[in-house]
Amino acid sequence: MATKEQQGISPYAAVESLRRALTDAGIVLPSLGVDNASPALRLVELGRVHADVAARLAEALQRGSHQ
Repeated sequence: MATKEQQGISPYAAVESLRRALTDAGIVLPSLGVDNASPALRLVELGRVHADVAARLAEALQRGSHQ
């Protein structure tokens, strides 16, 4: 369940923060953006990626969880 602080995060700010972090890891999610179809839910669309990008994303997350 999301905390009150997490519920107040702008989806636009979240997208830009995630885009910067992914760029720093050498990963691009071409379809990354805000889901404007449901603004009240503040959803972020991650989109589809090639398998090699998904594997690099998994590796980056695993490295980060071991620090």
